Amino acid sequence: MFIEGNIQKMRSVNNHPVDYFLMVGNHEINLNQFLNKQITFTHNGIIHCIHCGKQTKKSFSQGFCFNCFQTAPEADQSIFSPELSLSQFGIARDMKWAEEHDLIDHFVYLSITSGLKVGVTRFHQIPTRWIDQGAVAAIKLARTPNRHIAGVIETQLKQHVADTTQWQAMLKDVFDGSIDLVEEKKKLSAMLHPELQKYLISDNEICNIEYPGDLSITKINSLSFDNTPIIKGVLSRIKGQYLVFENGDVLNIRKHNGYYVSIEVN
Repeated sequence: MFIEGNIQKMRSVNNHPVDYFLMVGNHEINLNQFLNKQITFTHNGIIHCIHCGKQTKKSFSQGFCFNCFQTAPEADQSIFSPELSLSQFGIARDMKWAEEHDLIDHFVYLSITSGLKVGVTRFHQIPTRWIDQGAVAAIKLARTPNRHIAGVIETQLKQHVADTTQWQAMLKDVFDGSIDLVEEKKKLSAMLHPELQKYLISDNEICNIEYPGDLSITKINSLSFDNTPIIKGVLSRIKGQYLVFENGDVLNIRKHNGYYVSIEVN
């Protein structure tokens, strides 16, 4: 098989295991079918901004040209720091976009990635957000009417638990299997300010996630099209937004949003 075009972050469906799909130009391919096969990615040096579509010499914040990085609502600081969202006060790069993405219900959650972590996501992004982070299990903790309040809750809780994932440990499946998400939720909920506890939810359903492929790796080598335009190897596993090859090379697909590549599978 041979296909080429601009790639986008992988779409996932939480089956057992997760099904992964990659957009290449106007075509979407199921990557699971390529497990244990040799894949060659060739980047021709062309990058297009995922917001405006213009060609850019360098990609910023996972797919934007510099101008869109500074102006696009999808690249606003509140994306990475939800507590900084000001859309509830009518302040945003694009209020129409904010009404559809920030001024909607958000979940604060606990997940197990490289360890226990707290995070925030829009209500319709579950379980996609958990899969993108490589979580093996997750539970909802609170539901809020906007992004800002969810970020305030996360900010309080990250004084007690991590809000980031150690991606290398996540890919190696290094985590504490004894973590009890229901118990951790109960403990952390009690630490919230009383005014924030009204957003807590009683739903204790745990979402367990299984990823395709099987590989035990001890050493990871992260590759980028910027330094390695031709990446070739036998695909052994897919987890988070990473492709893992049998020799320990890994490729973060999301990091390369908008890159024009050709893909050949033998």
